[in-house]
Amino acid sequence: MKKIYVGNLAWATTNESLAAAFKPFGEVSSAVVMMDKMTGRSRGFGFVEMTNDAEADGAIAKLHESELDGRNIIVNEARPREEGAGAPRRTGGFGAPRRF
Repeated sequence: MKKIYVGNLAWATTNESLAAAFKPFGEVSSAVVMMDKMTGRSRGFGFVEMTNDAEADGAIAKLHESELDGRNIIVNEARPREEGAGAPRRTGGFGAPRRF
């Protein structure tokens, strides 16, 4: 199974339309457009998981810089989020340390 990052999505792109774009290349196990919690609007990127790595690689090659919902999308293999030395620390509350 391979997880694929898809960026530069139009606000109108839905989970269903994202999955439909990848379906011709193989079996799509999930497709999720990331949504902003406050506005409920798309954050402009999402992730697709495909069951077959070779089919996923083909989809990445064919769909990178192609048009979806009027935007040229960026498609590449998803990388794990970096936790550690160079990554910003998540504090959970407006970024300021708590003082008592």
